[in-house]
Amino acid sequence: MSMKEECKHFQSRTYDSGEVARFCVLDLAPDAPWKCPDDCPAYAPRLADQGWARGSLVDSPVEEMPDVPDADAAVLLGQAEEIVNTIGPEVLAEVEKEEAKEEKSSNRWWRRGR
Repeated sequence: MSMKEECKHFQSRTYDSGEVARFCVLDLAPDAPWKCPDDCPAYAPRLADQGWARGSLVDSPVEEMPDVPDADAAVLLGQAEEIVNTIGPEVLAEVEKEEAKEEKSSNRWWRRGR
């Protein structure tokens, strides 16, 4: 079983590096990006996809799921999420600081004309 890409809660993002993130926006797929739960209570088909044929350029194939026992995979993914949640506010603060600096420097032309 793989991710249910036809579900309205499935999303994927391709980054400049070529890396693709596949996930459930409701965070109901603990084995993402490899598979959704077989009996997911929130599964709902995307209305825009019904009756459409998908081309070969839509998504790249997902790498094979690692051979890790389910309990170990959940622990590993939980640890990864914890790391991201820990550094997230710091990274966000850095980005906001850079954006404020860029905004401040782009507004300088206005003061020069006075």
